[in-house]
Formats: sequence, C-alpha cells, structure tokens
Amino acid sequence: MMNILVCISHVPDTTSKINFSEDNTKFNTTGVQFVINPNDEFGLTRAMWFKEKQGATVHVVSVGGPETEPTLRKALAIGADSAIRVNAEATDGLFVAKQLANIVNNASYDLIIAGRESIDYNGGMVPGMVAALTTTNFVNTCINLEIDGENVTATREMDGGKETVTTKLPLVIGGQKGLVEESDLRIPNMRGIMMARKKPLTVVDAIATDTQTKTITFEKPAEKSAVKLIDANHIDELIDLLHNEAKVI
Repeated sequence: MMNILVCISHVPDTTSKINFSEDNTKFNTTGVQFVINPNDEFGLTRAMWFKEKQGATVHVVSVGGPETEPTLRKALAIGADSAIRVNAEATDGLFVAKQLANIVNNASYDLIIAGRESIDYNGGMVPGMVAALTTTNFVNTCINLEIDGENVTATREMDGGKETVTTKLPLVIGGQKGLVEESDLRIPNMRGIMMARKKPLTVVDAIATDTQTKTITFEKPAEKSAVKLIDANHIDELIDLLHNEAKVI
C-alpha cells in the first residue's frame, strides 16, 4: 500500500489586504485569511485520488506555529488520514526543507507531494531541496502523475511544451495546476469536518539548523499614478509622453 506525504503551506488568501508592521520588517497577519497553498491543494487532491483508487494512505505535514493547525484540519477534512505540524516558524526555504526532510527520513514514504512553490514568497526551492536532502528521485512542475506499483510516469511543464518521464518510487514531486484541475478541488463537507476532529494531528519539535537568509524589509508595489488623458488632436504630446515619461517607445 502506497504511503503518501503531502507538504502543506499555510499562506494568505490572495484576496486579503496585505500590510506590514515594525517598520516594514514583519508581515502583519491582522485580518488576513489563511488558506492551503493552491499548488499544495492540487497535490492533496491528487493524493486523495490515489487513496480512493489505489488504497494509499495520505499524511499531511506543515512547518509552522499553532496558527497553522486550522489549515491542517482542513486537509484532514478533505480526507487526509493524519497530520504533522513541525513546531517552528517557517523562516526560509532551506530551513523548511530540512524540517520536512527530517520527517521523511524518519518514516517510510513512497511519494512526497509538494507544491512547486508557495504563493506568499514564491521561492520555488523547497521540493528540490527535500529531494536532495533525502536522496530521492524528483520531478518538478509536475502536471500529471500515474503510478503502477513502483513504476511512475510523470509529465512536467517546461518552456515551450511538456516532457513525459518515467522513474521509480520513492519520489518527490513539485506539483501545480494540471496535476488536477480547479474543478476537481474538494470542499470539506460536514462529515469530513467532524471526522477531522478525531484524526491525529501530531506536533513535533523542529531540528536545530542554521537559517541562510534574513528578511530585511518588505515593500509594497508603488501605487499606480493617475491616468493622463490627451486630446485626440494633440498626437505630438501623446508621443512625447510615451517616449519621455512612460518610456515605452
């Protein structure tokens, strides 16, 4: 029976209004709605397919504080069998990858599914580093995954097209839309929510490791300036503005 670990990031909903505090050095979570990282949710949904069609066991893991537990409980309500929370602030990609690799190295997982990147920092580095730290086969930007015993056929998105590869379990993938479609995503029902309360959510201590990066400051994109309207008879003025101010011609 296949044993699957799905890595879950706890990220702000893209509709939330983002602000910073402490002189723009800290992300202000006040009033922010958090969700399962979309790329991770595609992976979780595919894992549920393997559970239902092939009898796989599905576990989820996240690195974060107690505030991430509602996100893990949602994953359990969707159908995961158990959850693990590594009790540490997710400071950077390498730190997170080392924590996840420690979980993998101390268990027996056939398939580790992570999103290709999270939508908050968009680092895109964690799945590859987990594969390297666990000496496991790796397919990034994965948009299709078929497993027959230990044999894997995976399709990944690449510049200018797609590439289909074959490999063996164990395997780490960096998944994205295409692995499943948005229409395939699942909304927890009442039964799933009630069952999630009884499923195990284990909290483990983080392993000691150095962080390699430090956030110095956050900065919002500059606000868009007001639109300048140019009279249709003043084409020369429009050309001058496009050339000297907008610098697009």
